[in-house]
Amino acid sequence: MNNDNFYNMSVEEVFQKLHTYKEGLTTKEASKRIEKYGYNELKEKEKIHISTIIFQELKDPIVFLLAIMIIASIMIGEIIDAIVILLIVLTDLIIGTVQEYKSTKTIEALKNFVPKKVKVIRDGKEIEVESKYLTLGDIVCLSSGDKIPADIRIIEYHNFTVDESILTGESISVVKDNKKYRGASLPITAQKNMVFAGTGVITGRAIGIVSRISKETEIGKIADSIYEVKQEKSPLTIRIEKFSQDISKILIIFSIILGIILYIKGISFNEIFVSIIALSVSAMPEGLPLALTMALTIASNKMMKHKVLTKKLSSVEALGSCSIIASDKTGTLTVNEQTAKRIVLPNDLEYIITGSGYNIDGTITGEKIEYAKEIALLGTINNEAVFTKEDCIGDSIDLAFLVLGKKCNVNEKDIKIIDSIPYESEKQYSAVFYEKNGETYCTIKGSLEKVSKFCNKVNFLKTNNLKKIEEQNEALSKDGYRVISLANGKVEKKEHYVEKDIPPLTFMGLVGFIDPIRKDAKEAIKKCKRAGIKVLMITGDHPLTAFKIAKDLKLTISYDDVATDKDIDDMLKKDEKTFDKFILTKKVFSRVTPIQKLKIIESLKRQGEFVAVTGDGVNDAPAIKASNIGIAMGSGTDLAKETANMIVLDDRLHSIVNGVQEGRVAYANIRKIAYFLLSCGIAEVLFFVLSILCNMPMPLVAIQLLWLNVVTDGIQDIALSFEKKEKDIMQEPPRSPKEGFFDKVLIDEILFSGIIIGSFVFGLWVYLIKIKNVNIQMARGYVMALMIILQNMHAFNCRSEKKSTLDISLKSNPIFGIGILFSIVLGLIVLKIPAITSIFKTKPIPIMDLSILLLFGIIMIIIMETYKKIKFKK
Repeated sequence: MNNDNFYNMSVEEVFQKLHTYKEGLTTKEASKRIEKYGYNELKEKEKIHISTIIFQELKDPIVFLLAIMIIASIMIGEIIDAIVILLIVLTDLIIGTVQEYKSTKTIEALKNFVPKKVKVIRDGKEIEVESKYLTLGDIVCLSSGDKIPADIRIIEYHNFTVDESILTGESISVVKDNKKYRGASLPITAQKNMVFAGTGVITGRAIGIVSRISKETEIGKIADSIYEVKQEKSPLTIRIEKFSQDISKILIIFSIILGIILYIKGISFNEIFVSIIALSVSAMPEGLPLALTMALTIASNKMMKHKVLTKKLSSVEALGSCSIIASDKTGTLTVNEQTAKRIVLPNDLEYIITGSGYNIDGTITGEKIEYAKEIALLGTINNEAVFTKEDCIGDSIDLAFLVLGKKCNVNEKDIKIIDSIPYESEKQYSAVFYEKNGETYCTIKGSLEKVSKFCNKVNFLKTNNLKKIEEQNEALSKDGYRVISLANGKVEKKEHYVEKDIPPLTFMGLVGFIDPIRKDAKEAIKKCKRAGIKVLMITGDHPLTAFKIAKDLKLTISYDDVATDKDIDDMLKKDEKTFDKFILTKKVFSRVTPIQKLKIIESLKRQGEFVAVTGDGVNDAPAIKASNIGIAMGSGTDLAKETANMIVLDDRLHSIVNGVQEGRVAYANIRKIAYFLLSCGIAEVLFFVLSILCNMPMPLVAIQLLWLNVVTDGIQDIALSFEKKEKDIMQEPPRSPKEGFFDKVLIDEILFSGIIIGSFVFGLWVYLIKIKNVNIQMARGYVMALMIILQNMHAFNCRSEKKSTLDISLKSNPIFGIGILFSIVLGLIVLKIPAITSIFKTKPIPIMDLSILLLFGIIMIIIMETYKKIKFKK
């Protein structure tokens, strides 16, 4: 029955189609159908075992290469080297495994939307059963406050409204009925005779027939679409994976070539093996995984200060890479609280109301405020909501009227409510009968179309011509307001009233409501534009409402930028290329279904965009999962939060933009770390290779290389993780997802600085061994000292790829200054204390000689400053 559209069947046709009756199924028949169709529950996807996750982490080429180095270090007796490298590998492995093991629990989150128990009619009696035992054809009884357990066709109803926001994204409650609706493929927003699993009853009660269960329901289809969507890797993950593969290949090839050269030179196998291992220790940036983790952790902590909670460290940098933010409207760009903003009277008096949402702070401006207070009083007494400091319960418009009443300081004490006609779907209005000053009145509120039918007078006007009111209503609607009309008049006193007792009333005025734009949303969008990030609005709201909000936010100035659900469906029927081209021309998407939102995101990704998607409902989950970076709102559903990569705790776009900035800072710092580690690694490889080719001894042994990696690489790479943002970081365009981690700029910097450092060290080595005939252990001490000095000075260069190191204050990153000082102190300990120098197979170095070597460090900075000035002159 998957392809049956129950909304375009009459009640009788539904009974026939599902072979059921008003008395419900028999227990025996229900059991047969459960056996045939299965339980009404969402199947949980098989969980990934932790051993599988660990295996995936171990498949990283850089981890594999480090493991080989551990084994090789043990074989040549360098146990300390092996232990240090092992600790680095284990630390990175544990962090990665823990992150991956926090797998999303999407089905569990979806299950929370389906009630545990439900009232059904079986064997002619109303009973309560677990929702999993519901089956096709069951007769279900629903009432206010219930969660809906399956997709159900309504057969009877009374004042029945439903909150479908988790599926549609539209916060306004939906009025339901049992009429037959025609149309081959109506969106769920137009299926007024259907209710859907996971949604909730706001008012009234209804009886319906279960028409779809489990995976056939709308929420079940969403679950399937989430499973079908492949989880995207972050750009950094892709880039680092490629780097790991590339460096592994280069090292293997280089080791083979070096081994052949040494073999030709007549070097023994053991010496060849030791040389290759030493070379690998020099070249392999084994501290890079740990430094990357540190940089991302720091950025993640900074994001948390901006109310952005990241679930995976890789998500930090991914957010910084986004080229498009596809934002929901309600709650992200707006505050998700209806607010009375304008009162318009028939005599053209108009009142402007300040304040936002359900905050009672605000004022009303306009002539003769007492007229506005009268409107506010009518809206306050004709009301079913509850508004207190602790809680807000009820329809959003009713709540907004109560807030308006508090702003106007209306006095209800002299009002006595006699009776009321609650809002009902077929009536589309509500009425209240009340006593005031000994007189009995009736007031009604609703749409102009409904309210005007009860009126024979227009307040302040001599004529009852409603044409002027209709023009006012249309003007408010075009400005994006949801308009409510109010009428009032005297009535004969009775104990109970029905609709026919409502006398001809006087039309009082119009109130325009709007879900206000968040104060910081405009500035956030400006920042995005400056950063080259395109912001799209994807919403379930009416096209005119969406356009008005988008226009106020300066997202667009033309209605041509708006696409509706019908436009999207029409384009989907065409070829993929046409659809993709259409999507790129739009900035606002209204009335979209979950699947349409998914298609939009897939289209943007196909066209090379790196897309961040925000959402809060079940309807957003497929798109969140399909996006490059999924962002859930803190006030959203559990499903959205479980599916997303990160959660914005305060729901603000501004917080997301701050997160983008921190993501960019993290990526910039990762480049600085890579710049530092790899240039130092190339320097070590260079003076090693030159020494071997020149038939000279190795300048440093494995333990000395390891110490250098600890005392400089291992300190300064972590210190660089704490670098603050550079001023122009949010004025640069987003990086292309196709762009490699090592672009030409970074490669040039690494090679140039690596060659300079390597040449200085090799020159000193030649001078000491060939010219001065210095003892080899003493010479190695000098080489270690020079490397410590050069690498620490080079760390200053790496604080910015383009800016002069003299322009960056040490105060901006005190950890960096402490790291430099600590590194030098540790270096002096090894180079000056005889008991320790012997462990590191070297000799103490005179202080005066260390001062001379310091000059090389100053020259290094001068050279790199000159390089930056020439390279980035433009």
